[in-house]
Amino acid sequence: MDFVRLGIIGLGNMGSGHIGNYLAGRLKNVKITAICDIDPEKLAAASEKLGSEVKTFATSEELIRSGEVDAILIATPHYFHPTIAIDGFKNGLHVLSEKPAGVYTKAVREMNEVAEKSGKVFGLMFNQRTNPAYQKLKEMMDTGVLGEMTRATWIITDWYRTQAYYNSGGWRATWAGEGGGVLLNQCPHQIDLMQWICGVPKRVFAQADFGMYHDIEVEDNVTAVYEYENGAKGLFVTTTGEYPGTNRFEVSGDLGKVVIEHGKFTYYKNNGSVKANTMGGDNGFGGLSCEKEEIVFDNGGEQHVGILNNFVDCILNGTPLLAPGVEGIRGLTVSNAMHLSAWTGGWVDVPFDEDKFYDILKEKIETSRYVKPETTSKAAVDISNTYGNK
Repeated sequence: MDFVRLGIIGLGNMGSGHIGNYLAGRLKNVKITAICDIDPEKLAAASEKLGSEVKTFATSEELIRSGEVDAILIATPHYFHPTIAIDGFKNGLHVLSEKPAGVYTKAVREMNEVAEKSGKVFGLMFNQRTNPAYQKLKEMMDTGVLGEMTRATWIITDWYRTQAYYNSGGWRATWAGEGGGVLLNQCPHQIDLMQWICGVPKRVFAQADFGMYHDIEVEDNVTAVYEYENGAKGLFVTTTGEYPGTNRFEVSGDLGKVVIEHGKFTYYKNNGSVKANTMGGDNGFGGLSCEKEEIVFDNGGEQHVGILNNFVDCILNGTPLLAPGVEGIRGLTVSNAMHLSAWTGGWVDVPFDEDKFYDILKEKIETSRYVKPETTSKAAVDISNTYGNK
């Protein structure tokens, strides 16, 4: 194969963005040969931009079985991701999905099992993994430059949204339509990066406010505490209701710390071990000497283009994926644990009771203000599926 024939399923903001990158010539060795959306107007508008040679379909099932594509890019609302991906794998297609991997780990676990059996390439659009600052920090953690981790803190409150944003689609910020709020819509990238760099915590405690700042039924304010296997603590704070917001990621270790904020990477290198100095130092107030280094990266990485090109390169040349799809369950596990903790009021061990989480989610879906429209799509039979533009 000289190129990959790609079908895009979902023509909302993200699907349209990928088409824009394609038309601008930023995507390599790929041809968009098919598109799909349940909205005829969006389908017609995208078709006009791409040309009549690109096939159009009203449902994902039709596109997947058309023979027109080698791979699909899923850019639908969250609940659809596992269902469509599984259909793609079972029909011999490679799959790249937008984040999150799904709404609940039970469905994502099934998706991962089908993906691994299929032997096809499975990627997830964790575009923030292309950011050189986060790549640098991951390298430092993996190679032990910071020593044993003692604390990780991410304050990510620059997601400010008005009520008009939530009113723009009836499915938004509902349990039936979106499956969650700031944790599932805005924060999957940060939750993924935190586990990618620091690992998955062994337990989580979270307090969440549901509709604190907006007239919505899902969370718009969350404060969560992580506990890692070595006893290190983590803190994750997020909201869509504060302005101005903060985006600060800080990781401390026995040998130093790193702070990423305002596009700047600051590394504090200790002259020795904090632990050894704490127990063996003669001066009760004596810290270690510390060197400070600031690194300014000239860009934030290739983002969506980088992930898509990497996905295509993996299909054609076997290049390792930067964001393997099966890893999506890790961040979702942390996110689900936060929800479960907020719902039950206690610590949640990881792994947690997936059936218990799913049962509570189903109860919330049944009383959700969003009612799904009727559809001929087979994927809509499950309660996990809904409609709207991502």
